[in-house]
Amino acid sequence: MPALPNWLSNSHNADHITEVLRTLRGRERTRSAARAASRHQVSSSKRHKIAQIASSATTNSAHVSHYSIASGADPDNARFNRYADIHPYDRTRVVVCPGEPSHDCSSGCADGRYLNANWVRELAGGKWWIATQAPLPQTAHAFLSVFLEGISPPPDSPLANIRSINRVRTVVQLSQNSEGGMRKAHVYFPPLEGQSWIIEPEEGRADPPIQVTLKHSRTVEDAHCVVSVVALQELSPSERTPQGEPVVFQHLLYASWPDHGGPAREDREGLLRFARLVDEANRDLSLYEGVADLDLNPPIVVNCSAGVGRTGAFIARCSLLRHYRLLSPIGVQAALP
Repeated sequence: MPALPNWLSNSHNADHITEVLRTLRGRERTRSAARAASRHQVSSSKRHKIAQIASSATTNSAHVSHYSIASGADPDNARFNRYADIHPYDRTRVVVCPGEPSHDCSSGCADGRYLNANWVRELAGGKWWIATQAPLPQTAHAFLSVFLEGISPPPDSPLANIRSINRVRTVVQLSQNSEGGMRKAHVYFPPLEGQSWIIEPEEGRADPPIQVTLKHSRTVEDAHCVVSVVALQELSPSERTPQGEPVVFQHLLYASWPDHGGPAREDREGLLRFARLVDEANRDLSLYEGVADLDLNPPIVVNCSAGVGRTGAFIARCSLLRHYRLLSPIGVQAALP
């Protein structure tokens, strides 16, 4: 039997865990100070000044720039944030490109739409994800535009190698729409097969409305999830008629991960099956016959409510599974056994 990897052996070492937690707390204090400093640098004409934070991070302009959240902290974007204290990092945030699907995002989109979402790359597995908060009523149109239009990192981002990706086609939702009597995610497609909704752009934008149709839905019991196939079409603003061919994506809703907690012991095998199902769905080209130049393994959109806890844990889990070949590695199209 092969030896356990060090990270797994150390997961039961109390001294090691104590040291890891101490290190992580220190790193988060540094990041938190840098984020606060970037908020402080947002124009004082738009927001109240915050107290100066006594930290070396506040005087290190390169460090503050690295962790800047100025775009999300801009009061003009406040209504697009589900939580007032959770903003995307500027250098890795997702920019929704304006205009038609053919809009050229190759040089970044300085004039793109704000979305509380970040590009995240698996540390061990290497795959790209889009980690985002659950949509709000006023962000549903921008969220759906990720599938219809171009998306890009901001200009001068270090993520140049993902600027020419093909269309994203998979969404993973790890929170329920309501949990503990609180709304955690806005519902942006209808519950009945064949039913359509119309999603209007946020106030102040002239983008075409989007027609959202649930094509079909199925429950996968052993993976504790519901898989839905959703079709999108832009509508003519005047005649309200569909324009162009529908764009299809798959939505996978996991049902057994409570907020501020983890899956129960008896649900852990189902979570592994769910991770495999997500990987397989993202590689499935059967819904896209006749569509040219499809990416065999495009980035996956993943959200819980805030887009931080369950979202980050799921990406980390998939990273390890991919590293140990329990998910298909990057660049391999073959189905899992």
